[in-house]
Amino acid sequence: MAIISSRPSGAEGEPAKSRTAPAEPAQRSRAAVQSERAHEDQHEESLRPKSLGDYAGQKDLKAVLGIAVAAAKSRGESLDHLLFYGPPGLGKTSISLILAREMNVQIHLTTAPALERPRDIAGLLVKLQRGDILFIDEIHRLPRITEEILYPAMEDYRLDITIGKGQNARITSVPLPRFTLIGATTRVGALSSPLRDRFGLIQRLRFYDVEELAGIVIRNAVLLNIPIDEPGAAEIARRARGTPRIANRLLKRVRDYAQVEGDGRITEPVACAALELFEVDPRGLDWTDRRLLATLIEHYNGGPVGVESLAAATGEDTQTIEEVYEPYLMQIGYLLRTARGRMASPAAYRHLGYAPPQRFEQVSLLDSIDSAHGRN
Repeated sequence: MAIISSRPSGAEGEPAKSRTAPAEPAQRSRAAVQSERAHEDQHEESLRPKSLGDYAGQKDLKAVLGIAVAAAKSRGESLDHLLFYGPPGLGKTSISLILAREMNVQIHLTTAPALERPRDIAGLLVKLQRGDILFIDEIHRLPRITEEILYPAMEDYRLDITIGKGQNARITSVPLPRFTLIGATTRVGALSSPLRDRFGLIQRLRFYDVEELAGIVIRNAVLLNIPIDEPGAAEIARRARGTPRIANRLLKRVRDYAQVEGDGRITEPVACAALELFEVDPRGLDWTDRRLLATLIEHYNGGPVGVESLAAATGEDTQTIEEVYEPYLMQIGYLLRTARGRMASPAAYRHLGYAPPQRFEQVSLLDSIDSAHGRN
C-alpha cells in the first residue's frame, strides 16, 4: 500500500540537496535539526495503527468496516464511497489509511482547501488506478464547482471536461476506474445534500472513554520507548477530553517532564504534577476553558449572555469559542446554550470552586418534588 499526498513539495523536514562544497558548522547544525524532525515524523507515523485489529475503540465502526472490507474483497470490487464525521482528532485519517492497507491499494491524501480549481480535482481523478482510495479531509469546505465535478465521478465513474468557450464549448467525458472516495469532516451538516447522499456509508466517530484512551497511551508509550505504568496512563487518559490526538500530545509533554524532573518513568504522581504544570486539570480543561467559564460566572452572573459579549470579554473571536471551546464544555455539561444565550451550569460553578446561585437550587428542589410525586 502506497500513500500519495497532494501537498506541495519543499515542506519543512525534507532532505537538503547535496552540495560539493564542505558543509559549514551552521549547515551541519541545520542538517542535524532536519534529521531530528524527520525522526520525529517517523515516530508520528509509527503511532498510527496498521490494521483494524490494532485500532483501539470505535467498536461498532470497526465491525461495520470489517464487513464492508470482507464483502468488497470477496467480490473483487472496490469499497463503496465512505463519509466519516465527528470532532477532530478521533482518527478519521487513521481509519482511512487502515482501509487502504486492508484493501491493499494506494491512498491519495488531500484536503478540500487544496482543491480550489476544477483542474486540481481533475488531476487527482485521472491519476487514480482501479480500487484506489481518494481521501479528502474537511470535505465540507470544497468549492461548489469542484464539488459538482465529483457528482458524475462518484456515481458513473466519469470525468466531464468542458472544451472550448461560448458557442463552441462542448463536454467530453473521460472514463475513470472504479475508485473509493473517503470524505472526512467535522461539520457534516455543512455538506450539501447532493454530495452527502452520494456516499454509500456514512459513519460517525464518537469520543473515547478513559479505558480506551489508557490503552492507546500505553501502546504509544511502548512505541516511543517511554516507561509508563497503568495509573500514569489512566491519569493522562482522564485529561485527554476523549480524543486520541490530545492523549498523544499530553503523553509527549508528560514524557518531557518525567525526563527533566524525574527518572524518566511516568507514574500517576508524575503525570499529575506534569499536567498541573501545563494547566490541564482533571477534567481536561485548560487555562482558556476555565477563563471562559470564570468570565461567564464572574462578569455575567452565570448567564445567559450572547456569544458576542462573551467573545469581547475574553478577547476570543466568536468562531473560536463556538468551534474550539464550546463543544467539549457542552459535552461534559459545564456550558448550556439556550435561546437567550450561554449559561454556566451548576457543575461548572462547583468545578471552579464557586457556589451555584440560588436559582439552580430552586430548580433542583422543584425537580426533587416532581420526582417524589411521580411527575415528569
